[in-house]
Amino acid sequence: MSSGTAKTKHWVLEYVADQARAVDPLMGWTSSADTQAQVRINFPTKEAALDYAQEHGIDAVVQEPKTRKPNIRPGGYGENFATNRRGVWTH
Repeated sequence: MSSGTAKTKHWVLEYVADQARAVDPLMGWTSSADTQAQVRINFPTKEAALDYAQEHGIDAVVQEPKTRKPNIRPGGYGENFATNRRGVWTH
């Protein structure tokens, strides 16, 4: 599995839905009349996001990102096919 770090260095402002979502009886889709719930604004820093929220009167709640433990092992996939392998290649 690969879990990269692309697009993880920015902050996102999301609006909280004012209305509950409802299921459409004909199609079964979940919908809402609240269009603000669809808005996501990206910011380069936490301070920029908080400044924007304060300027526009938005109550902001900050969720700090979770820290990742490094998952770096020596070698890599190419090490499996190296000619100087220490162990025997078995399946």
